[in-house]
Amino acid sequence: MLPAVLDSVDANPISCKVDLVCGRRHQRDLGQALLLMLGVVVVVATIAVSVAAVGHRLIAHQRAVAAADAAALAGTTGGRSAAQRLASANGGVLVGFVEQGDIVVVRVSVDGIVVTARATDGP
Repeated sequence: MLPAVLDSVDANPISCKVDLVCGRRHQRDLGQALLLMLGVVVVVATIAVSVAAVGHRLIAHQRAVAAADAAALAGTTGGRSAAQRLASANGGVLVGFVEQGDIVVVRVSVDGIVVTARATDGP
């Protein structure tokens, strides 16, 4: 009875449905790895661009804070012109300057990010 069963099946009694076992592919499997890799590359590229954009914004914010702090401190002793000079030396643009007694409040813009800083000439 066993030889009759084997005769009714293909010449190879083990069905070749697994690529690793038989070493051949079915037509429906062709190109699936390419599409998967393409999807992975797109996702990784999108994440890389997003991380770079966020990193640029964080660096620009820190540069704006440093420029505003320097401008505020310079403005306490040298006035608006000193604040403007220090803001531009740190890559920023002085967009606001208010002096009230010994307190100076400045607004500095770096790469579109505007930061406010306050400094005093007293204790």
